[in-house]
Amino acid sequence: PGTLWSLLTPILALADRIGLLSAPPDALTRLADRLDQLAERCGPALATYTNPAKTLAAEVADALPLIWAEGRVAGAVGRHFAAELASLAGRPALAAELPEALTAHRTLLSGALAAGADPDDFFRDRVEQPAALHARVVLLREHAPGPLSATLAAHTLAEESGTAVSALEPPDGTDLETAAELFAIVDFAAVYLALADTE
Repeated sequence: PGTLWSLLTPILALADRIGLLSAPPDALTRLADRLDQLAERCGPALATYTNPAKTLAAEVADALPLIWAEGRVAGAVGRHFAAELASLAGRPALAAELPEALTAHRTLLSGALAAGADPDDFFRDRVEQPAALHARVVLLREHAPGPLSATLAAHTLAEESGTAVSALEPPDGTDLETAAELFAIVDFAAVYLALADTE
């Protein structure tokens, strides 16, 4: 992920210059300030319960993440997160956009990966036999859900199947700031999972 972040500012400045998007110097300054604050919030010195990236990593550590995204930017972040989990941490994840995800992943939430599909076996060897892998929904949103949002249906489906949900929605900001914050948090989380596997 470091390569992406080292090239972010020149890429955005170039995109602004050729008219691909609006990223004037003052917007880049605000973005840099916000990312500095986020780096402090997601840094290794902060405890998990106050660190959004560590929290996300801990929540998906023993699960199969079903990454459901609402919005174009969130969709790109979801695909990126799944790719980073595979390439950095060697962990599988499935990404899909709402509302299509509700149909695409419905069977996963009612099959062997459902939270209630394999109740804890009394005779399971806790040392030799790890707990069964279950799905966990990771819900990525760009903005607070509106009247046409599929978020309520997503929570309902997860609740019906007993599947836990991790929700990530950055505070208000420009589209550029929202995208950068979502990307940064999932990148930090993927790195934390990769580091946990090396210990």
